[in-house]
Amino acid sequence: MVSRSYSNLLDLTSGDSPTFGRGGRKLSRVATVAGVLSELDDESRSNASDAPSSVTQERMIIVGNQLPLRAHRRKDGEEGWNFSWDEDSLLLQLKDGLGEDVEVIYVGSLKEEIDPSQQDDVAQTLLETFKCVPAFIPPELFSKFYHGFCKQHLWPLFHYMLPLSPDLGGRFDRSLWQTYVSVNKIFADKVMEVINPDDDFVWVHDYHLMVLPTFLRKRFNRVKLGFFLHSPFPSSEIYRTLPVRDEILRALLNSDLIGFHTFDYARHFLSCCSRMLGISYQSKRGYIGLEYYGRTVSIKILPVGIHMVQLQSVLDLPETETRVAELRDKFRGQTVLLGVDDMDIFKGISLKLLAFELLLSQHPDQRGKLVLVQIANPARGRGKDVQEVQAETYATVKRINQKFGRTGYEPVILVDKPLQFYERIAYYAVAECCLVTAVRDGMNLIPYEYVICRQGTEKLDATLGLNPTAPKKSMLVVSEFIGCSPSLSGAIRVNPWNIDAVSEAMDSALIVSEAEKQMRHEKHYKYVCTHDVAYWAQSFLQDLERACRDHVRRRCWGIGFGLGFRVVALDPSFRKLSVEHIVSAYKRTKHRAILLDYDGTMTVRNSISKGPNAEVISILNSLCRDPKNIVFIVSGKDTKTLTQWFSSCETLGLAAEHGYFVRPNHDAKWETCVAVVDFYWKQIAEPVMSLYTETTDGSFIDSKESTLVWNYQYADPDFGSCQAKELLDHLESVLANEPVTVKSGQNIVEVKPQGVNKGLVAERLLETMQKKGTVPDFVLCIGDDRSDEDMFEVIMSAVASASLSPVAEVFACTVGQKPSKAKYYLEDTTEIIRMLQGLASASEHSAKHVSISPQRVIIDRE
Repeated sequence: MVSRSYSNLLDLTSGDSPTFGRGGRKLSRVATVAGVLSELDDESRSNASDAPSSVTQERMIIVGNQLPLRAHRRKDGEEGWNFSWDEDSLLLQLKDGLGEDVEVIYVGSLKEEIDPSQQDDVAQTLLETFKCVPAFIPPELFSKFYHGFCKQHLWPLFHYMLPLSPDLGGRFDRSLWQTYVSVNKIFADKVMEVINPDDDFVWVHDYHLMVLPTFLRKRFNRVKLGFFLHSPFPSSEIYRTLPVRDEILRALLNSDLIGFHTFDYARHFLSCCSRMLGISYQSKRGYIGLEYYGRTVSIKILPVGIHMVQLQSVLDLPETETRVAELRDKFRGQTVLLGVDDMDIFKGISLKLLAFELLLSQHPDQRGKLVLVQIANPARGRGKDVQEVQAETYATVKRINQKFGRTGYEPVILVDKPLQFYERIAYYAVAECCLVTAVRDGMNLIPYEYVICRQGTEKLDATLGLNPTAPKKSMLVVSEFIGCSPSLSGAIRVNPWNIDAVSEAMDSALIVSEAEKQMRHEKHYKYVCTHDVAYWAQSFLQDLERACRDHVRRRCWGIGFGLGFRVVALDPSFRKLSVEHIVSAYKRTKHRAILLDYDGTMTVRNSISKGPNAEVISILNSLCRDPKNIVFIVSGKDTKTLTQWFSSCETLGLAAEHGYFVRPNHDAKWETCVAVVDFYWKQIAEPVMSLYTETTDGSFIDSKESTLVWNYQYADPDFGSCQAKELLDHLESVLANEPVTVKSGQNIVEVKPQGVNKGLVAERLLETMQKKGTVPDFVLCIGDDRSDEDMFEVIMSAVASASLSPVAEVFACTVGQKPSKAKYYLEDTTEIIRMLQGLASASEHSAKHVSISPQRVIIDRE
């Protein structure tokens, strides 16, 4: 039986016959192998505007490592399982922000091991009752996946822990990586069972599933796919140590939207993309995006919030009120500091305890009055490091209690058993200050929960003897290395490694005035209330919809193999230049204009050998020998360099310094396209560039007759880019009243006279040909960077004017798939040379045909 969409699965469970797609529409034809165009079926395309879908409800497929469910074996000897929602699961809570009109389907694994004989029944039950699709992963495979690669490699590395020895995270194990990929493939297969690729959104969560986007994009080129990372993303210096760094980055870039809790995490990801893949980001109208093979991958920065409704409901429970009363009596006359952390190496529990010990040592008056309650949740991982943390924590607590404790007073109370949520809330309510001093944590919602609980309810206020109308108060001491820190502007931020500073922060939190405590609490309470989990989910969905808006109108190709797979997405009017097509047009035409950029077009940019090779010279000479052609090299190089490089091309036209100098052939003199009185502005610009050259290792100044160029191609990419922005701003400021243009390009900042650009050469060539009565009926213009866009603009605008023949064949072609005014592209220099060789061969064949034809006439006459 076939199952290709979620609606099909529901039909199957209800006994109805399956219908593919929604509203009777055909599913789109998708690329299943590399290099096949993903295109809508003709029928779908022709009926798209006439027959809107009969189902308007949006659908979101949420994919996480674990389903938001609790499972319990049935009692009384019955076989089978009982399932219920896990109200604490973030995946369940975010549903509140998606709206009632969004249908939500969950894909994930179960915490409990289900016997293979029961898996079909369980899957059926979960689909019908909870709209959950379980991924059943064999225990051994799951152990290698979760406790192996995720917890031994990714989790430590993302928390800045390098495997410098076998005890620190463990060495990279290729077999564990292969298991990680295999499990991600299992999740992909489950998503494919339920997805309707034309309409559904997919939201993948966290580091467990970072290569899942590649599998989904490979199967459905236009899938609407978002990914959110709930852990930190390390700096490039840490991340680059991962042997599979490129594979993971490229997999994430197969998403449409990638979310992070903080700007730091996003910045590190963007830096890794720049340094390891050479992909730079752009910021436009408040949105950050990466151009990746014609697709724009958007970056979302927004910390997750808490579930306000759930928290308020637990605050109102009678059990909560009772527990608060018990704790009030237990700690009467004492001030409670509270820590709530998982028992793992990154939560900094021992550092917190040492700081508290120092506080009691330096402030004897606080002994007997101050209590630290440390709630230690069970560790999510396992291994030697967890055992060491537990042993150190127990030993430190024991030492502090022996040193400062006395009858009726225990300075540190360690709660290392699992607590009900209402019990934890009760501790929040009685704590004067909450301490979150993790050395590294992705987000941490403990401070948010604490603030809401300190706001309290009327019943809890009565229990604690507080005036319900009086302003509430709370104090937070948070590590600067956790994700929630930037959003808590009223908290005391600390470096958890600095025990003295943490101890002082604890003391400061106690002596702050009541008014200031109230002010800090009010600031935090307003933020937490307005930025809850529903707000976070709604905002992510809105940005995902925006990021996927152009999917339908773009043409897509899948290229690459394995985890190197990616999709090339192009505008319908932007297509690859077919060699057969241009050669055919070339043969039919008589008056041809050919404009070629040099760096990055005729030769690889930044290659060691700068000059043209013998093959390039041969092709250019073949093109120039054709009397129907006028060929120009349009470059940013100076006149001396171009003269030397192309001395053997006698009829080749040259344009130097982006069109400031022009020479129609080898025998002509260099002329200027723009009249410039003098270049006194160089005396202003050059000292400024020299300053930045001195402070930017690897940069240099390229001084030409008409331009000054600051080049940072050999500098550190991040620092060079930062310095380039500063230099651009500096030069624009000091040259504001000068007749020059300051522009940034690929690894350069350039100053040149106003009006000088490559478009001038194109205009001049077309005008010259028109005056000679040879109006061009074939125009080829090729370039690879921003400076060539001026040529493309002139060529494309000439189509509508009298500068070209009414039936002219125009080919404006850029190098690589990227936003451009050109209508065609070729992948790289190799393809360009191959295409030009095709044109040169056509010219040579035509010349031979012309020379042979007269002889044939003579023979016939004889």
